[in-house]
Amino acid sequence: MKAAPRPCSIADTLSLVGEKYALLVLREVSLGVHRFDRIARNTGAPRDILTARLKRLVEAGILERVPYSERPQRFEYRATPAGEELQPVLLTLMAWGDRHLNENDRPVVLEHDCGEILSPRVVCAHCGGEADRPSLRAHVRAPGWTTSGPHEG
Repeated sequence: MKAAPRPCSIADTLSLVGEKYALLVLREVSLGVHRFDRIARNTGAPRDILTARLKRLVEAGILERVPYSERPQRFEYRATPAGEELQPVLLTLMAWGDRHLNENDRPVVLEHDCGEILSPRVVCAHCGGEADRPSLRAHVRAPGWTTSGPHEG
């Protein structure tokens, strides 16, 4: 019998948005692209796969379908508040790709309100300190689990 994997919010989130086209849809919506045809063109997603991803994101409450035409009836896709909360994930994925994959030829840059090119970082909301690996300690709350895996004994 296969052991159950570690209970984890990362795994739960990936079950919704951890597929390439789901993240690319969120990228497009965050860039202001809301209509199916444009999302399909900009992501390169096959139409059937894009339809399935959009349906899943709507069902999960990450996107909402908003009508923009009555005749013919047409919809566009907008981020819900939960979808907006995924923006930092997209920004940090982009920053990682810029540093490690596209260092000399960044395909898109984002300018912050301050006038500078955005360089995102994850910080603690309480103290403002950077949330880097040395500053973090895991406290496993899932019953029967430790940081190294299932409790033995």
